[in-house]
Amino acid sequence: MTPLITDFMTALTAAPSRARTALHHRGAGAAEAPSAATGNQPVARSVVPCRLLARAGAVAGLCTLLAACSTAPPYTPPAAPVPAAFKEASATWMPAAPADAMDRGPWWEMFGDAELNRLAAQVQLSNQNIAAAVAAYSQAQAVVRQERAGLLPGVRLSGGASRAGGEGASRSGTSTQATLAADWAPDLWGRLAGSITSAQASAQASEADLASARLSASGTLASAYFQLREADAELALLDATVQGYERNLQIARNRYAAGVVAETDVLQARTQLVNAQADMASVRQNRSRLEHAMAVLTGQPPAAFAVAPALAWSAQVPPVPLSVPSALLQRRPDIAAAERAVAAANAQIGIQRAAYFPSISLGASLGSGGGSVADLFRASTSVWSLGLSVAQTLFDAGATAARVQEAESSRDARVARYRQTVLEAFQGVEDQLAALRTLHEQEPLRREAVAAADRAAQQQINRYRAGQVSYSEVVAAQASALSAQRALLQLQVNRQLAAVALVQALGGGWQARWQPQP
Repeated sequence: MTPLITDFMTALTAAPSRARTALHHRGAGAAEAPSAATGNQPVARSVVPCRLLARAGAVAGLCTLLAACSTAPPYTPPAAPVPAAFKEASATWMPAAPADAMDRGPWWEMFGDAELNRLAAQVQLSNQNIAAAVAAYSQAQAVVRQERAGLLPGVRLSGGASRAGGEGASRSGTSTQATLAADWAPDLWGRLAGSITSAQASAQASEADLASARLSASGTLASAYFQLREADAELALLDATVQGYERNLQIARNRYAAGVVAETDVLQARTQLVNAQADMASVRQNRSRLEHAMAVLTGQPPAAFAVAPALAWSAQVPPVPLSVPSALLQRRPDIAAAERAVAAANAQIGIQRAAYFPSISLGASLGSGGGSVADLFRASTSVWSLGLSVAQTLFDAGATAARVQEAESSRDARVARYRQTVLEAFQGVEDQLAALRTLHEQEPLRREAVAAADRAAQQQINRYRAGQVSYSEVVAAQASALSAQRALLQLQVNRQLAAVALVQALGGGWQARWQPQP
């Protein structure tokens, strides 16, 4: 590159002197020598601009050639630790049949709930976080177009007219002028190209952020929806429990009135009943909170949103097929956004390095002036100019070097954040796989505990009616049965929540279009 730059700078130095020589010859004799072809029209007037235009064309061509140079370091995606397989992927719930397409696109349809499908589709249209991400992506795309526009010349047209006069004026009359000017700063050292590359990477990161917003909103909605359905099931359980406790209280009152038991049994039955009623109020409050959160997720005020209670809740947990671990790097939008941030930072290094080299700009203008608008279109009133400027920083006390080091450090920091994002992604997958496995193993045990506790509670109430045990033993047995039933409901919703979290950890089927697909 060095000999080419040297020749280019020599040409820039020689161009003004040659132009001055041509103008000197025109003034000495060429202007007085008529042309045989054109009569009295001088020829040197047209020769000089033609030569300068040819020189400018050569310079522009050389600038275009140099524009291919880039000061940015070659970019390769940073390496990240990728395991050969998921450690927890041997869970018994995993199906062997390949069904990778199941968790792509509207993944929530795997749960087979029509109401969830309706709400999730509404989230994609009305969620305000998604709308903000869409706007941010559109803004990033506009920045890319703005950076690309810098590669082309800028053309301006200006004009004006003025009239002067008065007793003290040396001359009076109207003057008009019009000028067409063009400016172009060739991208010799890849500064503009680096800005475009950085803007493109940032736009792609915004696209990944949009996918993250969609995945997060739909996942949050699904989690809230399943918890709301679990609350409906728990309310149904507590309602049946309260009815049973009311019957027990009446039995205790009858036995107390008959003088069979002490008032303590009545008080214990009453305490048990009001505690269950208080639990129902707490669950209703939690359901209302979840319903309000779902309203905001769907872009509606809570007062205008309601989800009807479900008469029956099927805690379905669909099989979520896994891709190979390396595919996670393409299917997680947050990983893609972190990698694109590294690419943008890498391009910034080249932008800062370009400050070491001179900046060159070319300018040309064509203007005309006269005493009237008609004079603007006469060749005798037109003037033209061609200009070239070169600027080079000779001393900045190490500011450029510091900016380059800052850009390099920023890239290194983003590389570290990218690798941390990858590690956390694999952790999230492993956590949810482990959760699904252990919850799957616990469910038959919880069901067995519920069955045993129900039998024990029924036997204790029968023995109490026969006068064989105190009411405190009935209370303990019934409390154990209720606790076992509520634990089973919580386990079932936890399985659904873990399945949603696994889909999110796997990226929800989203893939970065600018990366090779797995």
